[in-house]
Amino acid sequence: MGIRKKLAMEIARSMYKIQTSGYPLSQLFWECTQRCNFACIHCGSDCKVDSHIKDMPFEDFRKALESIRRESDVSRLTVNITGGEPLVRKDLEVCGRAIYDMGIAWGIVTNGWLLTEDRFRSLLKAGIHGMTISLDGIGEVHDWMRGRKGAYERAVDAISMVCRFNQAAMQSRPCLGFSALKPTDAVAFDVVTCVNKRSLEQLQELKEVLVGSGVKRWRLFTIFPVGRALEYPELQMDREEFRRLMLFIKETRKEGLIDAEYACEGFLGDYEGDVRNHFFTCQAGITVGSVLADGSISACASIRSDYTQGNIYDGDDFMEVWKTRFQPYRDRTWMYKDACAKCKYFRWCQGGAMHLRDSDGNLIFCHLDRLK
Repeated sequence: MGIRKKLAMEIARSMYKIQTSGYPLSQLFWECTQRCNFACIHCGSDCKVDSHIKDMPFEDFRKALESIRRESDVSRLTVNITGGEPLVRKDLEVCGRAIYDMGIAWGIVTNGWLLTEDRFRSLLKAGIHGMTISLDGIGEVHDWMRGRKGAYERAVDAISMVCRFNQAAMQSRPCLGFSALKPTDAVAFDVVTCVNKRSLEQLQELKEVLVGSGVKRWRLFTIFPVGRALEYPELQMDREEFRRLMLFIKETRKEGLIDAEYACEGFLGDYEGDVRNHFFTCQAGITVGSVLADGSISACASIRSDYTQGNIYDGDDFMEVWKTRFQPYRDRTWMYKDACAKCKYFRWCQGGAMHLRDSDGNLIFCHLDRLK
């Protein structure tokens, strides 16, 4: 790694410490359900059509929001509603509108199957602020990942619909039955892709589909071996394939047709600064928190090991937990062991992303190791 990049990472590290002092909560994930209409082979939470964990009533989640609102400026907070598949909840718009009426922005992460024009209108009326749709490959590859035939076509249709709406909104033109739109009516939107051995060969074609649909932002990530993903070795890329992915993202960013970036999954050594809009940091428990379907208070929704810090059903107040129980996320010197203790990049990596640690704190795998 060159001296310029090291200096840039040092500057970014200093700015990060200033910006995150006091641990300002900026993103809150709400796992509103563990029900899902798909059976994705890479699902970290092993969601099913009928989950033994019931959907969390909004009034229970509201208590967490009220706790946050008493302690901080919620105008800087975004609630990301996840699952499972959030659109299986018929009261999703009611929940979203209640969040909006509290002065908090909200969005969803969806597979797109249930995102019809009528449903999209309903979400817009409920004040939805952002949306992420998953698209993991072309045609049968996406359907294979998602465990449902026709999933690709439905996802592409949903993506195109949101892009058409945003284009119309930015130009103050009528769209989807709305006669008066302002530039602020556009929905913050991106597409996320889980790259694997099969979809790696389709990335160029997939990029063309997204650019042709009008997608402006594209996040790509790889799968860590947890949950259902353990059963499918095709999901895990080898060193050469992972490097190919980095080179693809780097070249795509140079083209400038779409803002592509690798997700915040791990430290990438020489590729830092080239494949993301920022240098690596793990925001879990620092600016990112979550409330899971069973009431657990945690951090990033990707974390499936036992790093929950409390539970709203045990009477825990969210902000009290946020202020006093998140030390494992905020002081990561405990990660300075085993291979990490021998790594010259620990200063910038800080042990990597929390979701890549098991319940005993051991590293599941290292992104930097895959690039050596």
